[in-house]
Amino acid sequence: IDIYSPGINLTQLRKRIGMVFDLPTPLPMSIFDNVVYGPRLSGIRKDRLSEIVERTLRSSVLWEEVKDRLHDSALRLSGGQQQRLCIARVLALEPEVLLLDEPCSGLDPISTASIEETLIQLKKDYTIILVPHNIQQASRVADRAGFLLSAELIEEGPAFGIFTHPRNKRTEDYVTGKFG
Repeated sequence: IDIYSPGINLTQLRKRIGMVFDLPTPLPMSIFDNVVYGPRLSGIRKDRLSEIVERTLRSSVLWEEVKDRLHDSALRLSGGQQQRLCIARVLALEPEVLLLDEPCSGLDPISTASIEETLIQLKKDYTIILVPHNIQQASRVADRAGFLLSAELIEEGPAFGIFTHPRNKRTEDYVTGKFG
């Protein structure tokens, strides 16, 4: 899709993409209300909201941790839990693509592992574009990878190949830590 094409409806395109930022951004409301915020605005029937909450919290690997406190403030969750809540909130809108911008940059290793586990599960059902905070995360999570340098795509392909046998010297220098 050429998103700059005159025939593209940007509003419809934006509905197909969910964005998760580097810092968790829970809304100052309950865990339940965070997840259903978008569906409520979209006019989803009230009787479907509980199902959406459970489904998306399960998909974001958070359900077991919060199922008994859905009406507690989302601001009381840990950083990793807040980030998984943000992922659940995006999933509640049923996007086709998830765009994640350094979703683990401010998280500890245990929370990072939880997010990575979540992404590994989600990539079965969604197209995920991940801009990682560190290269090792991309090698653990990605099926395909691309290396961009100064807005130029240097190399792309299966992640295993990019990280173990890059074809381009600049890619090799980056993945081996010679710069970056």
